[in-house]
Amino acid sequence: MAAKNIFVASKFPKRAGVSGWVATLPPRTPRPALGEAISVDVAIIGGGFAGLSAAHRISRLDPAARVAVLEAGIVGEGPAGANSGFIIDLPHEVSSADFSGESEGKFRDSVLLQRSAIALATELAAENGWGKALFDPCGRYSVAMSTEGDKHLETYSMQLSRMGEAHRLLKAAEIEAVTGSKAFTSGLFSPGTIIIQPAAYIGAVADCLKEQVKLFEQTPALSFERSGDGWLVKTPKGSVQAGKIILANNGHAESFGFFRGRLLHVFTYASLTEEFDPARLGGDRKWAATPALPMGTTVRRINTDGGDRILVRSRYSYNPSIEISNAAIQSAGRLHDGKFSHRFPTLAGVGMQYRWAGAMALTRNHVPAFGEIERGVFAACGCNGLGASNSTAAGIAAAERVLGHQSELGRVFSRLAEPVSLPPRPLTTIGARVHLAYREWRAGAE
Repeated sequence: MAAKNIFVASKFPKRAGVSGWVATLPPRTPRPALGEAISVDVAIIGGGFAGLSAAHRISRLDPAARVAVLEAGIVGEGPAGANSGFIIDLPHEVSSADFSGESEGKFRDSVLLQRSAIALATELAAENGWGKALFDPCGRYSVAMSTEGDKHLETYSMQLSRMGEAHRLLKAAEIEAVTGSKAFTSGLFSPGTIIIQPAAYIGAVADCLKEQVKLFEQTPALSFERSGDGWLVKTPKGSVQAGKIILANNGHAESFGFFRGRLLHVFTYASLTEEFDPARLGGDRKWAATPALPMGTTVRRINTDGGDRILVRSRYSYNPSIEISNAAIQSAGRLHDGKFSHRFPTLAGVGMQYRWAGAMALTRNHVPAFGEIERGVFAACGCNGLGASNSTAAGIAAAERVLGHQSELGRVFSRLAEPVSLPPRPLTTIGARVHLAYREWRAGAE
């Protein structure tokens, strides 16, 4: 709610199920909540991919800048820790109808944006000695399960060849040798993607912040208002006087009154199996695959000391309330069970141990909710389904804009349009749900 430069949060993020990424880690000891009045140069609302990336970029560009990051919950237990863990460098929906008609310039802009995210992540990994269980530059597979999927991968391969991008097409036997599954009819490998354990990664990103960046967990921003030349952010037990604010809370920017009627709140669902004996499934013990067709099923195999696990992510739902029920998670889980058994019949009897959902904020014209939205308030929101890549890049670009730093990434963001308005609520609700159902139907077995 906004009135006379006062913005009050109408709701706060809620955890949707138990993320397997979080549950399989030792419990995090959160940083203390803010309990006093402090003053900083920049306050960042949100401790996910965008917010923490912005903090790191500010500290690199201006080591003297004082920064406060306010995270409503515990780092890693929100949407960042529900992510599927792909920091991609090439367009995610390899079969998107948009891509085939996309200009080379737009393609290059997209790749630059995503590789800027990878560059920051790679720097942090090198500086802090992160191992492959947390951060693995192993690339990703796109997998098909139908003739239509095969054709999409072939078309995409030709497009990547035209752009000079490294990749490799795999026949059915070759992708089976990787995944241990006979269900996949072809695959495409692209080497530039980083695979992460998202909850561990975002926690590690938080824990290597520079000294001048103060992180406060379990500290929701209740409101912020104009105060002199800057802003006063109020929290349950303290406050932050800041020269500038970066709003890095994705769809919950709308909870403060911003981008109303321009964000589509969509949840995607995931299940993670219990550990199983690696000998029960052939192929590599670690790999990550996205679907050839949009709205298909993402699958990862994760190897641990106690055995292996399979992650299945599928099903999308439109939830304008930014909340979902446990019943919705269980319903998606039944779909996951069928997809799992179809792909991995040798793992019959292996059950799902964790089920959860993750919130995404999409825009109708597929652009971020980004830029200076009030004097001194900068948004890095609207991930459009690619949280690890797009949110990281948006956080970097927002930090640069706050400091007046010029870069090619900033120029890419400056060329993007603003999010367009959605139709009135009843039409948006009906249209979004029909569109999601149709695209899932089109994906079929994929």
